[in-house]
Amino acid sequence: MNRRTFLGASAALLAACRKTAKIRLALNWKPDPQFGGFYAAPYDKYGLDVEILPGGAGTPTVQMIGAGSAEFGIVSADELVIARAGGNDVVALFAVFQNCPQGIMVHASRQLASISDVLKEGTLAIQRGLPYASILEKKYGFDHVKVVPSPGGDISAFLRDEKFAQQCFVMSEPLQAKHAGVDVKVFPVADIGYNPYTTVLATSGAQLKSDPDRAKTMVAAVREGWRAYLNDPAPTNAKMHDLNPSMDAAAFAEVAEAQKSYIESGTLGSMTAERWTTLIGQLAELRDIPQAMPAQDCYRNL
Repeated sequence: MNRRTFLGASAALLAACRKTAKIRLALNWKPDPQFGGFYAAPYDKYGLDVEILPGGAGTPTVQMIGAGSAEFGIVSADELVIARAGGNDVVALFAVFQNCPQGIMVHASRQLASISDVLKEGTLAIQRGLPYASILEKKYGFDHVKVVPSPGGDISAFLRDEKFAQQCFVMSEPLQAKHAGVDVKVFPVADIGYNPYTTVLATSGAQLKSDPDRAKTMVAAVREGWRAYLNDPAPTNAKMHDLNPSMDAAAFAEVAEAQKSYIESGTLGSMTAERWTTLIGQLAELRDIPQAMPAQDCYRNL
C-alpha cells in the first residue's frame, strides 16, 4: 500500500469513528467539469456532510473562507497569495489544475509562432490588472496592439475579426470557436513563466488549526473523487448537467477530456514549495503584494 492509499484508508477509518457537522464548499463558478471531482467525491464514505455552493462571476470564495461563511472554497493560487498579503489567513490544500489553463486565443490563420507575436498588431481583449496581463505588458509592451476589456466568454468579436485575440480558458472559448468553424491557436500563459495552480481547494488557517483531521478527511474524499472523475466523468457530468442545464451534455464530455492533461501533468492535488515561491516572487515584483512571504504558509499537502 502506497502512502497516499494509506492516508486515504486512514481518513476513511477516522470518518467511521466520528460524525462531522455540515461542511460548506463554495465554488467560484457554476457546476461544470472543472469541479467534476468535487461532485464525484464520496463524502458519505468519509463521514462528511458536504453542501456544495455553486458560484458565478465574481463569487468571493476567498473572502467567504476567511469570514467563515464557507468552511472550504475554490480559489486560484495567485488570489490566495494576494488575500494572505491582505491579512486573510487562507491555506491551499489540494490543487486540481497542475498547469494553468489560461491563455491567449488567436486565429490559426495568422500563423503566429509565439505569444510575443500576438502583441505586434491587431486587438487584444484582456482584463488589465490580472497578474499575467501585467507580466505580458511589462515583458513585451502593448504599444502595437489595441487593448480592450475582456468580453468574458463571448467570442463574437473574435469570430468577426481575424486580428482579434482574447484571453481564454483552454477548455472554454477555443471549443466555442471550434464549434463555430474557426480554427484557433492558444498560447498558454505558462509560456511566459506564469503558472499558478488553479481550482484550488482551500480553507482558513483557523479551521485547519481547530480541526486538522477534518481537513485531511476532506482532502482524501476529494482526491478519491477526482480519480473517479478522471477515470469516468460521465455519471458526474450527468449530475452536474442537471444542476447547470445551460451547458449541454456533449459540452460536459468535451470539456472533461480537454482539461485532463492540465490536471494530470503532476501528482494529483499536490503542490510544491518551488512553485509557490516562484508565484510569490512574481506577485511581489508586480507589487500586487507588498513583500514576499514564506511559501510554506500558503499551502499544505495533506
